[in-house]
Amino acid sequence: MVENEHGLHARPAARLVGLVNGFDAVVTLTDLDTGKGPVDAGSLSMVATLNAQQGHRLLVGASGPQAGEVLAAVEALADDNFGDAVVEKPAVALVGGSGLDVAIGPAVLAGTEVDLAGYVAADNEQARLDDATEHAAADLRELRDTTGEHGAIFEAHLALLADRKLLDEVRTAVTDGTSAALAWRQVYDALATTFEHLDDPYQQERAQDVRAVRDRVLRLLAGVTEEVPANGILVVPELDAATAATVDATAIAGIAVRAAGTTGHGVIVARSRGIPLIAGIGDVEVPAGVTVAFDARTASFEIAPDEARVRATIAERAGERERAVAEASQPAVTRDGKHLDVLVNVGVVQDAVEARGADGSGLVRTEVLFGERRTAPTVDEQVDAFRAIARALDGKPITIRTWDVGGDKPLPFLPQDKEPNPFLGERGIRVFRRRPELLRDQLEAIRRTAAETTVHVMFPMVTTAEEVAWALDQLGPRDNLEVGIMVEVPAAALRVASLAKDLDFVSIGTNDLTQYTTAADRTNAAVAPLADGLDPAVLQLISHVVHHAGVRVAVCGDLASDPQAAVLLAALGVTELSAVGPQIPLVKAALRQADLGRVDTAAVLAANDAAQVRGLL
Repeated sequence: MVENEHGLHARPAARLVGLVNGFDAVVTLTDLDTGKGPVDAGSLSMVATLNAQQGHRLLVGASGPQAGEVLAAVEALADDNFGDAVVEKPAVALVGGSGLDVAIGPAVLAGTEVDLAGYVAADNEQARLDDATEHAAADLRELRDTTGEHGAIFEAHLALLADRKLLDEVRTAVTDGTSAALAWRQVYDALATTFEHLDDPYQQERAQDVRAVRDRVLRLLAGVTEEVPANGILVVPELDAATAATVDATAIAGIAVRAAGTTGHGVIVARSRGIPLIAGIGDVEVPAGVTVAFDARTASFEIAPDEARVRATIAERAGERERAVAEASQPAVTRDGKHLDVLVNVGVVQDAVEARGADGSGLVRTEVLFGERRTAPTVDEQVDAFRAIARALDGKPITIRTWDVGGDKPLPFLPQDKEPNPFLGERGIRVFRRRPELLRDQLEAIRRTAAETTVHVMFPMVTTAEEVAWALDQLGPRDNLEVGIMVEVPAAALRVASLAKDLDFVSIGTNDLTQYTTAADRTNAAVAPLADGLDPAVLQLISHVVHHAGVRVAVCGDLASDPQAAVLLAALGVTELSAVGPQIPLVKAALRQADLGRVDTAAVLAANDAAQVRGLL
């Protein structure tokens, strides 16, 4: 069974292909859950586009002198989760590393399609292609061996480069009279298109890797060199991992990516290296060499900006972060005397250890805390983890969210049936109507922890009052516990008064609330800009919850980590914000500097769109 979060995508597929090709055997894969296959397990393009998702069962067939040996080796690789962690987490870092999210410099255009207008076919086209692919392989091996944790990306690029199915198609086209450059482009373009039409957004973005390999060889064939820019802002249609890994992070001012989306390998690598980056600038015309600037905080990209203003902003942000970190332990009390608790979102115990100035945890993501488990944790194991988080936060309150599984949050020990639309299927509390024993064990662990330290519990993806009643029945005696629910569904926001009548608090999950309100999947680059938490429709729902819940209202989604948005949420009446650890000092500093009475909430709620809201802020 495939247990990787994103299925058998490029990197684990590359490991499988590399393994298979080391044996004297013909190996095939069939996805038993979709019926697709058999496909050649020695071809990365075939394995990756089989699109085997997490939870799918694979049938491996083998023939030839080493059939038995290769089957045993494949089984061992599968047992090791194809070389991936059970839950593959994208690298996360503050944009700019130092916490800065603004940059300025001359535009350096790169990543445009390789110009083949001057390419002239010769009698030795196959030899030219072989020479280009050999040079490309040498470059990729060097990248693989010198980029540490990102080396697996380039191992996958090497597998794409040496894919025998693709190479056979290219050679056939060359033999039939097509130039090596055109044949290479056509074959790899077709594969990129195949990836783009897969139904998984993460797999769709792997088309970037295909185009990166395509262009690396085309540049060699056409004799085109791509210089690494210095002291400028690199403007690219999409960011490939090789560029992100090799660009001089100390010299380049930043990277502006036209495409939206945050799960591309290049974006992940750049952010992990601390390079200032903005994604989703669109088709704005950017002349080479013109001064450009971006501010990721306000999602703005400018051509020919006021340089003095931008550089003043850079200096201001640097000073802002330095002061905020120094004052992180001070309470968040606004200028007009409103006190807010600013807490930390916890996925692993280290999040609690590293949090500076947190007033506790407003969200313990249990599905992340135990997400690498292949078997469900025992009650004792859960108690130990919860105690560790509480100790790391010096006994301050922690809010534990019960298992939030489904959609984009799979649990290896709780496989789910494939659904046509998992985001609108069995998620959160809905899953445990059929599997209450797992929830009851977790609630027992929470009750035991609450006997020793201050603990709150909340249930995710609640829609109806009947679901609240069922959850409270599973919990039993509340004793020292405060109990709440997540408000992530527009229906829950609109009827929050009836849902919250027996509760102590509600916590708004702005990520899902935004996604459901705007009908836009944030992981889908085509519609990601619509899924903006500052959309007035989302803010109107938040305001409705504050005014009708009758209990304490918290926010634990991405908006709570944005200092400007945090001030707006406080002005709307939210009293508790749970943010990612590195943002806590900045959020608290912004609140201390704010006079909530001066925030024109009426104008914000009446705005046309998120851009207008940002302008008002």
